Amino acid sequence: MNITTILDQIDMGSIALPEFQRGYVWNRDQVRGLMNSLYRKHPIGSLLVWETKTEQAVEYKRGDGKLSAGTVKLLLDGQQRITSFYGIVRGKPPQFFDGNVQAFTGLYFNLEDEIFEFYAPVKMKDNPLWVNVTELMQQGVGIFIQRLLKIPELSLNLTTYINALNKLEGIKNINLHIEEVAGEDKTVDVVVEIFNTVNSGGTKLSKGDLALAKICAQWPDARSELKARLAKWNKAGFDFRLEWLLRCINAVISGEAMFSALKDVDTATFQNGLCKAEKAIDTLLNLISGRLGLDHNRVLGGIYAFPVMVRYLVGRGGHLRDHKERDKLLYWYVHTLLWGRYAGSTESVLTQDLHVLESEDNPLDQLIANLRQNRGDLEIKAIDFQGWGMGARFYPLVYMLTRVHQAQDWDSGIELSKHLLGKHCYLQVHHIFPKSLLSKAGYPKSEVNAIANLTFLTQQTNLKVSNRHPSEYFEAFEQTQPGAIATHWIPMERSLWQIENYHDFLAARRELLAQAANKFLNSLLTGDIPEPKATDSISVQNVIESSTAVFSLADERVLEECNAWVKEQGLPKGQLMYELIDSTGTVNAVLDLAWPNGLQEGKSQPIALLIDADKEIKETANRLGYRYFTGIDKFKNYVIEEVLAIEFPQVNDYKQAFLAISNQITDCHRLMLKAHYHAPTQTITATGLAQAARYENYNGANLQYARIGELIANHLNYLPPEHENNGKPFWLWMLASGYWKTIRDSENHTQREWQWQLRPQVVQALEDLDWV
Repeated sequence: MNITTILDQIDMGSIALPEFQRGYVWNRDQVRGLMNSLYRKHPIGSLLVWETKTEQAVEYKRGDGKLSAGTVKLLLDGQQRITSFYGIVRGKPPQFFDGNVQAFTGLYFNLEDEIFEFYAPVKMKDNPLWVNVTELMQQGVGIFIQRLLKIPELSLNLTTYINALNKLEGIKNINLHIEEVAGEDKTVDVVVEIFNTVNSGGTKLSKGDLALAKICAQWPDARSELKARLAKWNKAGFDFRLEWLLRCINAVISGEAMFSALKDVDTATFQNGLCKAEKAIDTLLNLISGRLGLDHNRVLGGIYAFPVMVRYLVGRGGHLRDHKERDKLLYWYVHTLLWGRYAGSTESVLTQDLHVLESEDNPLDQLIANLRQNRGDLEIKAIDFQGWGMGARFYPLVYMLTRVHQAQDWDSGIELSKHLLGKHCYLQVHHIFPKSLLSKAGYPKSEVNAIANLTFLTQQTNLKVSNRHPSEYFEAFEQTQPGAIATHWIPMERSLWQIENYHDFLAARRELLAQAANKFLNSLLTGDIPEPKATDSISVQNVIESSTAVFSLADERVLEECNAWVKEQGLPKGQLMYELIDSTGTVNAVLDLAWPNGLQEGKSQPIALLIDADKEIKETANRLGYRYFTGIDKFKNYVIEEVLAIEFPQVNDYKQAFLAISNQITDCHRLMLKAHYHAPTQTITATGLAQAARYENYNGANLQYARIGELIANHLNYLPPEHENNGKPFWLWMLASGYWKTIRDSENHTQREWQWQLRPQVVQALEDLDWV
């Protein structure tokens, strides 16, 4: 079938996209490569469609477009190619589109060099040899031939140009082979297997994706309703994914782990399951937050124990019998977190544990027995605290002990539990031996950030301690708050407070932590822990005001800010502290920030950010196929240049534009440009711009600086990316890229400020023009 006919079939509803397909993820380089292959008659592969009856296709198709009567072909393989064709030929995306329209907007073709490039105004404006491909596809070659005939100096090569125009338009008539999956035996499950086989290099499709697709067809608001629940929990400090919530709903409805159990569920049953799962999750988060002190995402952990706990709770009418049953359930949950119960084969282990709930008279006892059988022993040993950083599996346990074991703030003496801290207090991670002192003494990062060197204090106390030597500030706090130091399981042997004895200090503190952990967990098992005071419901909790959300380590804040920047580019957020796990469930390495399916999910290799990582972690990431970056700037350049494939004007373009608009550039504009150029690494805050131009606040500076970008863009006829929040052109993007950065002053206070980094092309243009 030729491309024109395929596009017509899409318009008529004879070809559609199934709901379970991922969105459009191609960038400009991939679109350009596709068109180059078509122009040169290189093979681009066949399409794969699932031909099914219209009434069944309705259950799985994406978008609001109408389907043709009889049968419909649902596109299983070829979405990226067909969407690119459609966007270029029609000048707009198809109805089923979900992605970045700029990937195929503004494609041009050079009649002389026979190459494809995206619009660059200085190079292409008023140049008849650069042809707008979409315009040609829509209007035909005639109008372009007429333009060429009006330019005598092109007459010598006119035949060559006309042949290129005809060849370019002929792309529409290229035939693509279409493989069809059809027949009564081609059930949805069979189609999923075919889809996964064809897309073996990309993200695997689960039966849960299909089940949700069918539910969305029957209940169009299903996805948005699920996301609303996730947003509620996110506001309370817990970042869950849609797939996790779907597992909890599946457990409520079917008692099964496999998503295939949802395939025949009707809308009413699903809605009821969602309601029950939401209430159970709220209850569990309140219990875990109030009883264990695990009140935000970084310390929660073990989230795939939730489907089991949700099923258990719903099966008891949403209420546990007494505090002993509740604490036994929490005991089991904590141990699933500590030993990575669901780190390996999640579905198979979930299936086993969910079946225990249905087959045993005392299911909690059996769940705990199963853990013991796998571990041999649930006793915590000192060696278990040998991990480092906030990605260590036992990090949440140190936080938990701090919250529930009457640990005291060293300066104020107040207990570090939420109801005593109050709504507007939060904790900070504190290095007992300061990082600066340990690094100076030659200790590696893994030992500097050892969890046995971490504890939690109020912000005020952490600032007061700063980077003082432990032997100094321990003695001082012992005078003002006797005994408070020891409540953090600090060995009180003074010789261990010296830098040269740091290894011995870690060993001694691990022993104390293990003793405290076993005492606490055994008390949970036997129901002997005193009742804490009541805490706010998680459903109304605001993480900023009422959670003891821990301030991250400096590296962690950098990663979180980088993740936010990635999201602003319309790309999926990465997973912080991502565990690389082998087939036995053993953690081989923890990646600081990872995209295991790539930033273009299913289309690019796994990506990781490794900040100051050890050599072994880098080697492991490399061996497992990850492309990793050790610096934020290099990572962002990769995103812009390779993933988004954004093409900005070149140096000469900027020089011409600056000269053309020079009479509209004010003195304040020039002051901001100079300040930006002379700032360290050409990076400045909006406040810095305001100070340079003597504006009262940064809002005025941003508006005026953006005005320069708008003038440049208008002169070059260049449309920058849109603002995510309002859809308007991001004019300042013409001058600089932006990102959030946490600033720490000399007194250890921190604040987040938006940073503008001048584009290299702008830097060079300003230098060449002698404007700076």
